[in-house]
Amino acid sequence: MKMIFIGATHEVTGSCTYLEVCGKRILVDFGMEQGRDTYENVKIPCTPGQIDYVLLTHAHIDHSGLLPLLFAGGFAGEIHATEATASLCEIMLRDSAHIQEFEAEWRNRKAMRNGGDPYVPLYTMDEALGALKLFVPHRYQEKFTLFPGMDVRFIDAGHLLGSASIELWLTENEVQKKLIFSGDIGNLNQPLIRDPQVPQEADYVIMESTYGNRLHEKPKGYLPGLVNVLRETFSRGGSLIIPSFAVGRTQEMLYYFKQIKDQKLLPEFGDFPIYMDSPLAIEATDIFMRNKESCFDEEALSYVQRGENPIGVSGLIPAVTSEASKAINADKRPKVILSASGMCDAGRIKHHLKHNLWKPENTILFVGYQAEGSLGRKIVEGAHYVTLFGENVQIKAQIVQLQGMSGHADQKGLMSWISAIHGVQKVFVIHGAAESADCLRDKIWYDLGLDAYAPYSGAEFDIAAGKITYDAPPVPITQKPKRSAATYDRLTQTLDRLTALVQSSRGLSNKELAKMADQLGELCSKWNRR
Repeated sequence: MKMIFIGATHEVTGSCTYLEVCGKRILVDFGMEQGRDTYENVKIPCTPGQIDYVLLTHAHIDHSGLLPLLFAGGFAGEIHATEATASLCEIMLRDSAHIQEFEAEWRNRKAMRNGGDPYVPLYTMDEALGALKLFVPHRYQEKFTLFPGMDVRFIDAGHLLGSASIELWLTENEVQKKLIFSGDIGNLNQPLIRDPQVPQEADYVIMESTYGNRLHEKPKGYLPGLVNVLRETFSRGGSLIIPSFAVGRTQEMLYYFKQIKDQKLLPEFGDFPIYMDSPLAIEATDIFMRNKESCFDEEALSYVQRGENPIGVSGLIPAVTSEASKAINADKRPKVILSASGMCDAGRIKHHLKHNLWKPENTILFVGYQAEGSLGRKIVEGAHYVTLFGENVQIKAQIVQLQGMSGHADQKGLMSWISAIHGVQKVFVIHGAAESADCLRDKIWYDLGLDAYAPYSGAEFDIAAGKITYDAPPVPITQKPKRSAATYDRLTQTLDRLTALVQSSRGLSNKELAKMADQLGELCSKWNRR
C-alpha cells in the first residue's frame, strides 16, 4: 500500500493523489492548475494507460479538469463519482474543452498573421467526450467494492452539488487500513445544499486547507445587504451586473432573488428582470433540480414539497445564444445580469463589463473569491481603467463586494470536521497555499494532539507501515511557465502511450513487430532531420 502526493500540495489547485493497493493504481482527483503556480509538481509514476481507476471528489475543474488529458494519454479505466458530479462533469468538461479549442483557434489566427508558432489545445472536445464515457455514478452512502482489497463510499462534503468526501477501506496481505479524502469541505448553512457530513473513524485523513489560516467574516445579513444594493442601483436608474460562477454560486443567487421577490422585500421595483447569461449556468441549474432529492437541504426541499422550484424565480430570462446575450444591453430597464465567469477572466461577463463599467448609475457586485491576477481582483482593488477586447474602459460604476458567501469551511469549520473523526493516526494537509496548509497542520498538532503533515509534491507514504518513505522538498517554479508547456505535456502523454504500446506488443508476429519498428523508425528519422 503506497500513497504519493502529486498536486495541490502547498497550493490550492491541481488536486491529485496517487495510490497503489493490491497491484492496482488509483488517482484521487486529477485537476487542472489555475491561477498562480508556485511549486513544481512531480509526474504520475506510471503511464496514463496503467491507471486502473479514478475516484473524483467533485466536478470543479481544479479537481476534474485534466481527466480528458488522462484519456488522451491512454487511460481507459473507470472514473467513479457521485451521480450529481457525473452530471456536472458532463457540462463542465465539455465547456473546458470548448474553451481550449476556442483559445487555440483564436491564437492560431493571430499566429498565421504574424508568423508565430501553432498553438495546440491542452485537449480536444473528442477527448473530453471520451473521458465522460468512463464515468461510473454512485449514490451517497452507497458502499461498494472497487476491486478485492478496496471498498469505497462517497459521503456529502457540502461544498458543491454532488461534492463528496471519500472513505476507503483497504486490505492487503492481511493489513487493513481506512483512509478518508475530505475533498473540499463545505461551509455551514449554505443555501440549497446540505451541511457537510463527517465520517466516524479513520486511520489516515487527507484533508483540504483552503482557509486553514482564516475565519470567514460573519455575515451581517446577506439578504438585507443584497436588497440594499438592488434598491440603491435601481433608484439611480442603473443595472446590477454580477460576475458569478456558473455552477454553484449562480444557483445560490437565484435562490436569494426568489426570496426577495416572494417576500416582497423590494416592492417599489416589482418583478424586475433577471438575465442569466451563461449557457453553462443554464444547464447546471437544470442539473441542480434533477438532483434535488439527494443533495438539497431541508429549507430548499420545503419549497419542493410545496410544489415550488426553490431557484425558479419570476422574471428570469435565460440567454442561450450569442444574439440573446448581445440584446441584453439594449434593454434599458433597471435589471440584474448574472453572467460567468466569476473572476471576469473569460466568458460573456467581459462583454457586459465593457458595456456597463463606465456608467456611474450601474453596480458591479462581486459575490465570490477573486484570485490574485484576475480581472475581477483588479476591479475590486480599485483599478481606474481595465482593458477589455483591446480597449481601455474607464471604471465609473459602483463596485461592491458582499461578504459572507463561501463554499469552503474556514479554520473553525475545518478543525470541527477533523476533531469529530475517531482513531486518526495521521492527518495529511493539502489543497491550501503554503501559509494556510502549514497553519492548519500546526493547529491540528497543537490543539488536537494529532500527528499532522503538510506534504510537498512527490512525498511518499507507506500506508501499511504508517511511515513517510520520502519527504519531498519544495521545488519552487523559478520562472513563469510558458503556455507551450501544455503542448509538451501532450507530447509526453503520447510518448507514454507509445511506451505502453511497445510493452504490450510481445506476442505479435515477427512481421507485425518489424512493421511497427519500421514505422516508428521512419517517424524518428523525420523529426531528426528537422
